[in-house]
Order: sequence, then structure tokens, then C-alpha cells
Amino acid sequence: MKSGIHPENYRPVVFKDMSNDDTFITRSTISAKETIEIDGVTYPLVKIEISNTSHPFYTGKQKLVDTAGRVDKFMNRYGNRNKK
Repeated sequence: MKSGIHPENYRPVVFKDMSNDDTFITRSTISAKETIEIDGVTYPLVKIEISNTSHPFYTGKQKLVDTAGRVDKFMNRYGNRNKK
């Protein structure tokens, strides 16, 4: 491996799935603005929209996840093309 190209600031970070409030701790270099306390230890907190605990592929349940009106935005832009 090349020396000097890999980050040195790996640390434990908490990722929180906002759709089902599941949390997991892993090592990462991602910067986080928020923190969370788990078992008396404060970790940086990164909020994510979907993880393996809520993704339909892993859960076997189909669920429409509409983040920030993406479906509505698509329908407004492309949905009415056949009506013209």
C-alpha cells in the first residue's frame, strides 16, 4: 500500500437509522455535528435514512421511503408527460 494516503483519524462513531431508531457503533473518519451518549461514553452521531435493519432487501418487507418529497418531485416533473 502507498504510505501517507490513508486517513489517521479513525474513531468509534454511532450511526442511527432514523426510520426505526436502530443504532450501531463502528469505526469511521466521518465528521459529525451531533453527539450521543451510550453506556456512559459520548460518541459522534451520524443520522442515516436507511440501513440494513430497515432496507426492504434485508427485512423482506416492501416499504416506500419518500425522503424530502422525491416521489412528488418526480411526478411533478415527469408524471404528466402522457397527458399532453
